[in-house]
Amino acid sequence: MEDFDRIDHIAIPVRDVAETVNWYRQTFRCRVAYQDATWALLEFGNVRLALVVPSQHPAHLGFSSPRAESFGPLKTHRDGTRSCYIQDPAGNTVEILDEASL
Repeated sequence: MEDFDRIDHIAIPVRDVAETVNWYRQTFRCRVAYQDATWALLEFGNVRLALVVPSQHPAHLGFSSPRAESFGPLKTHRDGTRSCYIQDPAGNTVEILDEASL
């Protein structure tokens, strides 16, 4: 079996984090892994969904990587994870998370 890279999360912009968390929790079976006023992380059976305030985080795909540092300088976030942002050829934002910080 091949060893594929792992999508850690998908981040989507929302107007109101608390309201959106409540909607997802009432609509789907998920767990809140983290929540504050500007972002939340919901865990589902197959993926994590980040709800982000557009002024602080772009919509993006987050991948975990053991070689995250090779993509650029890593920033430490308030949840303790370390990552950097890059763009794919189409201009989509991709976050590369240091696997060791997850």
